Amino acid sequence: MIKDTTRHPCFNKESAGSCGRVHLPVAPKCNIQCNYCNRKYDCVNESRPGVTSGVLKPFQAAEYMHKVLEKEPRITVAGIAGPGDPFANPAETLETMRLINAEHPGLLYCLSTNGMGILPYLDDIAEIGVSHVTITISAVDPAIGARIYAWVKDGNVVYRGEQGAALLLERQIAAIKGLKERGVTVKINSIVIPGVNDHHIVEVARVCAGLGADIQNMIPLKPTADTPFAHLPEPGSETVLPLRKEAGKVIAQMTHCRRCRADAVGLLGDDQSAALCGALQACSKLKPLEANASKPYVAVATREGMLVNQHLGEAKSFQIWGEAEGGIYRLIGERPAPDAGCGPKRWTSLAATLHDCRAVLCAAVGETPRLMLEEHGIAAHVVDGFIQDSLRAVFTGGDLRLFKGRRAGIGGACTGTGGGCG
Repeated sequence: MIKDTTRHPCFNKESAGSCGRVHLPVAPKCNIQCNYCNRKYDCVNESRPGVTSGVLKPFQAAEYMHKVLEKEPRITVAGIAGPGDPFANPAETLETMRLINAEHPGLLYCLSTNGMGILPYLDDIAEIGVSHVTITISAVDPAIGARIYAWVKDGNVVYRGEQGAALLLERQIAAIKGLKERGVTVKINSIVIPGVNDHHIVEVARVCAGLGADIQNMIPLKPTADTPFAHLPEPGSETVLPLRKEAGKVIAQMTHCRRCRADAVGLLGDDQSAALCGALQACSKLKPLEANASKPYVAVATREGMLVNQHLGEAKSFQIWGEAEGGIYRLIGERPAPDAGCGPKRWTSLAATLHDCRAVLCAAVGETPRLMLEEHGIAAHVVDGFIQDSLRAVFTGGDLRLFKGRRAGIGGACTGTGGGCG
């Protein structure tokens, strides 16, 4: 499907009065800490990034999207902009985009990120059809970046000072190049911070333009309580307009930004996040499809048929168990697992294989397969011990946490990318 990318109101000012956007708040975690950011606030009257009235899981976001389009049919863009960073929450971000794309293929899809964690997912972004990505870059000099970022987290390692700023900049540069190679429109958000980077912001424009970025959005600092920059003044038009004029010589400038919330919805000049706050909060309380007790079976990853002792991604097949007869649960049969190494499609295939199972029991599971199975109504439970004991807990509503043993922690270190590790 060829989409009209001019319908993105943030990238095209002329469409801002007729085309709207919705931000789906499915990404609570962040991988950097900026000295102007405080995500602790939840106020319907406050409009700034990092603020939301609730956090949604992917299946909840899909339901919320239906409600948004019923209320505001002028929505043309579905985006994820936090309240943390989409790629500090990659499984939730990509699954949400896949669900929305499957149900609303005519929409445009966009993401707003700091760029730190996006590189492993560039091909996924292109495959899903994300057409617009915003990267927040406020410095292209690590010495200046060190004053803006308190820390940068790469996996489990935290970097501070110029080392952290340099690493972030390296990832951001690579992200712009990779996105442009895949035909994605790239916007650069640059926070104008008085006395910190206001003298440097035009250089940010030059560097990003040289990398192929399409447009820059200079956003005046919004001083926020309980942050290191809370004492700084908010720069006015006398500061920002000359910077935009100078930077506009090398890259197009966005001049109609509203500093949107992480749950913004509606036209840029007519935000409906307060009106839809109740719908968002109601969707955030929806129960996952795993509660569907009408599914008669439970799948088990086991080596010998007595213990739950296989990682989801290692299992070559799954035993299928049914309700008890005479106190003993019945083995219905065995089903082969999809081949390893085919990415997220592997877990979609597994969900189809286990379509009549309410749950799958395994010794460990990665976050991506867990989320994708959940979206198809299959709960992935990490347990350790005898199959019959765990089945009793599933079928009778018992506490499966009692069956988590030493192997239950394995899944926490797994990314679940589909390469065979689950």
